[in-house]
Amino acid sequence: MAEISAAIVKELRERTGAGMMDCKKALTETGGDLEKAIAFLREKGLAAAAKKAGRTAAEGLVGAHIAADKKVGVLVEVNCETDFVAKNPDFQRFVQDLAVAVAAKNPADNEALAKVALADGNTVADTITGLVAKIGENINVRRFARFETGENGLIDSYIHMGGKIGVLLECAVSKKETLTNPEFLNLAKDLAMQVAAAKPEYVRREEVPAEVLEREKAIYKAQAMNEGKPEAIAEKIMIGRLDKFYKEVCILEQAFIKDPNQTISKLLQEYNGKLGENITITKFARFEKGEGLEKRQDDFASEVMTQINR
Repeated sequence: MAEISAAIVKELRERTGAGMMDCKKALTETGGDLEKAIAFLREKGLAAAAKKAGRTAAEGLVGAHIAADKKVGVLVEVNCETDFVAKNPDFQRFVQDLAVAVAAKNPADNEALAKVALADGNTVADTITGLVAKIGENINVRRFARFETGENGLIDSYIHMGGKIGVLLECAVSKKETLTNPEFLNLAKDLAMQVAAAKPEYVRREEVPAEVLEREKAIYKAQAMNEGKPEAIAEKIMIGRLDKFYKEVCILEQAFIKDPNQTISKLLQEYNGKLGENITITKFARFEKGEGLEKRQDDFASEVMTQINR
């Protein structure tokens, strides 16, 4: 029997998208013949991933995992092609297992994450391959965020509309006992909901990058000049519009979604006075399912006809 080298196993995996062990078994069964091994995997339904790898995956789920002590939190987005598959229990279980694995293993990036073993011992990459073969759609792990905080910090999450939007939020306090205070916990949940609804990009205005500010200033000034305003007036209009920009993108300056007459900064001041605290928002992440991805256009009837005509 021909020796099954690591190189040929790798090539077969790249050409078919099948799992490493499935590739090795196929090559063993076919005497090391690459083309026969490809046919073997296709016959077994294990090469489906390669066929579907180019199809648009803009549906899916955003999922979260928060450690029991709220010191580690994870947000993940996994994409598939249709909302129907996003409701599949196997797909949903994978999203949750993935978030747990990211919390435990802390991979550096998506490439490292692909090699992480899930609770059943299979890697993320091999699990995806198996899911694609079983479900019949392209599946991608798009992104993840992982927060880890210290003894005076807390991480919470909020998932909106069953996984359409997900938020990870980190807060810090001055007294450890505050971390278990029901009022503080309700505040943290409200702040996570604020991020989901109001889409802030920064905590405070000092965090806005200089290049972003310069771009906005140039746009606002040009707008005023195009409206026929003298340059001196255009400068003042630009400053006013920049202030409005801060109120849109900085969470501390946003109007609270539950009380538009109160800013988040004022809300924190209120809680700090009530609890004798210094509660601060450290950072947050917000994922919206399929954000920025091109949606798949074909409808269900077309999909059925495509399958019939094969």
